[in-house]
Amino acid sequence: MELNYPIKRRQSRAVRIGDVIIGGGFPIAIQSMTNTDTRDVKATVQQAEGLFEAGCDIVRLSVLNLEAASNLRAIREQISQPLVADIHFHHKLALAAIAAGFDKIRINPGNIGAEWKVREVTRAAKDAGVPVRIGVNSGSLPKDLLDKYGHDNPEAFCEAALREIRVLEDMDFRDIVISVKSTNTITSFWAYHMLAGKCDYPLHVGITEAGILETGAIKSAVGIGTILLTGIGDTIRVSLTADPIHEVQAARQILASCALRTEGVEVISCPTCGRCQIDLIPLAESISEKTRHIKTSLKVAVMGCIVNGPGEAAAADVGIAGGEGKGILIKKGEIVGHVDEACLEDVLLDEIELMTGEKIPRA
Repeated sequence: MELNYPIKRRQSRAVRIGDVIIGGGFPIAIQSMTNTDTRDVKATVQQAEGLFEAGCDIVRLSVLNLEAASNLRAIREQISQPLVADIHFHHKLALAAIAAGFDKIRINPGNIGAEWKVREVTRAAKDAGVPVRIGVNSGSLPKDLLDKYGHDNPEAFCEAALREIRVLEDMDFRDIVISVKSTNTITSFWAYHMLAGKCDYPLHVGITEAGILETGAIKSAVGIGTILLTGIGDTIRVSLTADPIHEVQAARQILASCALRTEGVEVISCPTCGRCQIDLIPLAESISEKTRHIKTSLKVAVMGCIVNGPGEAAAADVGIAGGEGKGILIKKGEIVGHVDEACLEDVLLDEIELMTGEKIPRA
């Protein structure tokens, strides 16, 4: 069998979202969404800033009503990073978000209403230079396509997106991003593949309503990861029933696991077995948590024994392996020190600080 290795990313057109460009071969952008009441400006700004600090590239806000829309300008004035307005049902909310200076509008073809409303939003977006994301998902497919295809049929998702694309293209509007998210990973996989072959617009990839933190992150990793590993995808969101900060953390890990973004610390640790002679689980968890903020690309190994530890850590930039009350410090595959077990974490964190130039808070 002929293998196409390495996998090449799909060639998509570039679309600018504020100071972030998606598509066009640019790095895959991470998105998340605030879960605050957008009418609460202070809480919304605070949460958005936290998401950006955690590594999010683009943050989306729900605009539920005119009261929420009236606060968008105040939010915009406090945040310079890319902001997206999420619009359902009421096209005037999209118009308000464009007027407030938001960087992108997300609409859904199944519920935005009559075609003239979509055209009005498109005209305003074109005049302001604001891109539009066409968001198709499981819960809002047009009724005629549900009648034609039923639920969880990737053709329904693809046809819904293409239908809306044609409306925008008829107005000579092509600053378009598309998503076709299902709660079903297989449906999502084929919907994205169908759509990728029919247009060159950048694709926002996700598994909608994936679930609670643990199971949702796994489902998203499978669904988003398989799509990315076939070269499709320009921006992603991990949709979790959890604090949205976890969406950003999961998205960073998915991209790192797919070798599509390399910034930050990657902690590799052994699965533990009867040979493990140190309390490895809390040690690995602590190091992962304390280095989560680091932006420098670094691979860190945390190994539980000296049988396979040194060999497994050889591919890491720095690491430790435990023994009977002691351990070793490994740097670039070489053993550079022997350390008491009680000091392993501090010694490793000291090395990480030295190698990255970034301070690590200690409890």
